This record gives sequence, C-alpha cells and structure tokens, in this order.
Amino acid sequence: MQALVDGVAETHGRLDILVNNAGITRDTLLLRMTDEQWDEVINVNLRSVFVAVRASLRPMMRGKFGRIVNIGSVSGLSGNPGQANYAAAKAALVGFSKTVAKEMGAKGITVNVVAPGFIETDMTEVLGDAVKTAVLPNIPVRRFGKPEEIAAAVAYATSDEAGFLTAQTIVVDGGMAS
Repeated sequence: MQALVDGVAETHGRLDILVNNAGITRDTLLLRMTDEQWDEVINVNLRSVFVAVRASLRPMMRGKFGRIVNIGSVSGLSGNPGQANYAAAKAALVGFSKTVAKEMGAKGITVNVVAPGFIETDMTEVLGDAVKTAVLPNIPVRRFGKPEEIAAAVAYATSDEAGFLTAQTIVVDGGMAS
C-alpha cells in the first residue's frame, strides 16, 4: 500500500483524496461465528483502512491538504443481528476517523465517514426478496439508495467546500437509522 500511495503522489505531484470503500460480510449469529469469519471481516473492513490511511498521511501533510473518507455503514451505528463482525468493524471506523481527524486537522487534512444504509449494490443484491420486502417499511423514503447518492456525499466530503467538515459521520440511509 505504501508503494502504491508513494507512486500516486510521485506521478501526480501530490495526494489529495483517499476514499476507503472496502467492505465484505460474513454474516452469521455470534454463537456460530468462527474466528476466521471474525478476522476476515475485521481485516478487510478495518485493518485495510488503517493501512491505507497511515500510508497516505505523509504525502497529504507535505501538500498541506487532504480529504479522507471512510465508507462505514448504518450497521456500525445501530448494530444488526448476524453482523457482529461487520458492525464492530464499521463502528470502529467512526472512532478511528474521529481520532485521525483530530490528529491531522491542523495539517489541513479532514477525515469523515459516509455511512450508507441499504444501497442497490452487489452486497444487497444477494439478499432474498423476503429480506428486502421486510426492510423497505423501515426506510422512510420506501426504497433502497442508489450508488450515485453515496457518491454525491463522498464528492461533497472530498471537495474544497468541505474544509470545515471533519470528524463527522454522514448517514445516507433514507432516514432508516433516525
């Protein structure tokens, strides 16, 4: 990761934006969850963010500017049965992001979380029709979100206009977690 970040900074003269959008699920009730299921989700959803952010900070500090957005989940804010590993990783992203924001704010680097709800993606495509039907009444706008709606939140959080936005979690979930 360090070589990749250094290569981008060298090729383009700087590194301004990092969006961490890694995420997997290995859903099962905690009583049945294996150590491997726990570790795999924590490694992909949390450890990879730590590695990428750490690698990106020095180039951003040299440029005196940086926008970091970590993609979380409403599951990390409210929990979700069968997702102890996923919810734990996404909740940890919030604390991690707030901490890095406080460490790096004076260096011109902001760090925020965008926490999607149910979005039309490959991850939600595998949900059965019964699950989708059961979820919809809990979403005030009565639909799943679109990837473009998450992209719009990320675009704002990485923009020049978002220089005063840091250590925040932007929830994009159609009102579900409110």
